[in-house]
Amino acid sequence: MNGVEIKETLGSGGRVFGCMLSAMGVTRFRSALAGSTMDFVVIDSEHGSRDRKEIQELCTMLRDAGIAPIVRVPIPLSHWVAMALDAGAAGVLVPYCETVEEVRECVATAKFHPLKGEYLTRAITTGEFPSEKTKQYLEKRHEDSIVIIGIESEPAYERLESILDVGLIDGIFVGPNDMTTSLGIPDEVTNETYLDVLRGVIDTSEKYGVPVMIHQQTIDTSKTAIELGARFVMHSSDARLMQDAMRKDFAELRSAAGAASAEQLSLIHISEPTRRTPISYAVFCLK
Repeated sequence: MNGVEIKETLGSGGRVFGCMLSAMGVTRFRSALAGSTMDFVVIDSEHGSRDRKEIQELCTMLRDAGIAPIVRVPIPLSHWVAMALDAGAAGVLVPYCETVEEVRECVATAKFHPLKGEYLTRAITTGEFPSEKTKQYLEKRHEDSIVIIGIESEPAYERLESILDVGLIDGIFVGPNDMTTSLGIPDEVTNETYLDVLRGVIDTSEKYGVPVMIHQQTIDTSKTAIELGARFVMHSSDARLMQDAMRKDFAELRSAAGAASAEQLSLIHISEPTRRTPISYAVFCLK
C-alpha cells in the first residue's frame, strides 16, 4: 500500500497491518518484505541508531516493495518530521507527545512542509495560506502523508481530546512499555488498568474518526488490541518475527530428528588455553 491507500482503507473503517523495523538496516530484504503481505512498516529511529541516508534507502526499498514506510522520529520536534518526509517517508510517528503545542507543530510540518515560520502557524491555527494556489499545492504534495501522534503517558491520555482537536491527525499510537510505566504497572499489558486506558484511547479517538495503533509484541496481545478496536495494527518487530520463525522451524526439525529442543540445551564456552592466542568454542550441551 501507499499512504493514500492506507488512509482510504482506514477512512472506510478498515484495518491495515504492519510491524516495527527495529533491526533491519540494509536493503537486501526487498524480496522477503514484498511477500510479507504487510501494508506498512514503522522504521524506528527513536530507539534505533539510524542516519538520514539509511532511512532514505529503507524508504525507497519499502516503496518499491509496495509497503508504506512510516518513520518513528526520535522526539516530538518538527525538524525531525521534515527530515523523515524529505527521506521519502509516507508518514511519521511522533512519539511521546504530551502538549497541544508540540502536536500542533509536528502536525503542521507533516501536512504543510516546506511552509515554515509565521505562515505555517497561520495555516495550522486559522487555515489561512499565502494563496489558494499555495494551499492546493501543499494539499497535493502531502496527499499521502500520514501523521501519527504518540499517546504514551497518563498526562497525554488526560489531554487526548485537546490533542485530537488540533485536527489533521491520521492515527494515535500507544506504546505499551511507556504507557504501563507511566501508569505505575511496567509491562503489565494484561492489567485491567492498562486495558481500560486502551479502551479510553480507542473510544475517544474513534469519535474523531482517528484509528489507533498499539504496538503489541505477541499474537495474543495483538488480538486483544484488535478486539478492543485498534485498526492500525502494528504487530511485533522484524527481529522478533525472525527469531520466532527460526525458533519454531528448528524446534520442529529437532523434534522430527529426535534431538533435544532448544529449551533443553544450554550454552557453555570451552577455552583452549594451550594455543598462543586463546579462543573459545560455543558448544550446546544437554542440561
